[in-house]
Amino acid sequence: MSVRSAAARLSDTVASPAEAATRPRISDLAARRMRDARRRRITVQALRLLAAVVWLGSWELTTRLGWVDKFFFSQPSEIVQKIWYWITQGTELGPLWDQVLTTMEETAGGFVVGALLGIVIGVALGRNHLLSDVLGPYVKAANAIPRVVLGALFAISLGLDIKSKIATAAILVFFVVFFNAFQGAREVDRNLIANARILGADNRRLTTEIVVPSALSWIIASLHTSFGLALVGAVVGELFGATAGVGELIYSAEQNFDAAGVFAGMFLLAAIALVAEALITALENRLIRWRPQVITETRI
Repeated sequence: MSVRSAAARLSDTVASPAEAATRPRISDLAARRMRDARRRRITVQALRLLAAVVWLGSWELTTRLGWVDKFFFSQPSEIVQKIWYWITQGTELGPLWDQVLTTMEETAGGFVVGALLGIVIGVALGRNHLLSDVLGPYVKAANAIPRVVLGALFAISLGLDIKSKIATAAILVFFVVFFNAFQGAREVDRNLIANARILGADNRRLTTEIVVPSALSWIIASLHTSFGLALVGAVVGELFGATAGVGELIYSAEQNFDAAGVFAGMFLLAAIALVAEALITALENRLIRWRPQVITETRI
């Protein structure tokens, strides 16, 4: 047996009474925290389910009693029947999955294009003060233009195929990601940049190894909002003119005064957004593992 291992074993056997009493106390505290976290997750899920039951149940009840006109607001049972009909029999535009896939392609394309442009241009202007001072007024002016106007312009210039939908979705995503990337690049610790320069880092390595990782929290935070905006952009583009997509389904149902079809389309869009939110959250947890856990509640 080596001297080091013998010394370590001796130190374990002669641990002070205070240390010996502290160890089980720490393990008990960790176990209690795990139980509390598990109990809280169960409580949150139960309350979410209860809120959905109360909301949908009151909606169904008020429409059946005639307190709310179901011609305008439909009712949950009819919405479920409409979705089931679309799944089993298809829609008037074709199979339901083709409509969902079309909207997903437009949304994902606009999300990727808008996010990449927003990150690249935002970091570039955040790193270059002269460039940001020159282009700043133009960016603010472009951001003030209503997106619906741009959607109409893209429909005229790019046609009614997928390119105009991707462009409309991308322009909605771009400004959200751009401003977050720009601010994240400006918020980088100047001492960290100065130390990297002293160690010989050039501008490229400063940007890729310090600025972008430091701004990653800002960028990832903008992606949660951006995907919903990309979905809105794709649907708006479909409303200007399309042959397929969930937005076209909603527009067709609205033209036929089919409230159940409108709400069914809205439910599909909400489901797509929730799935995308879960994927973005998983990406965030993977990319920013170093981020400390933030406590946002106070226990009494």
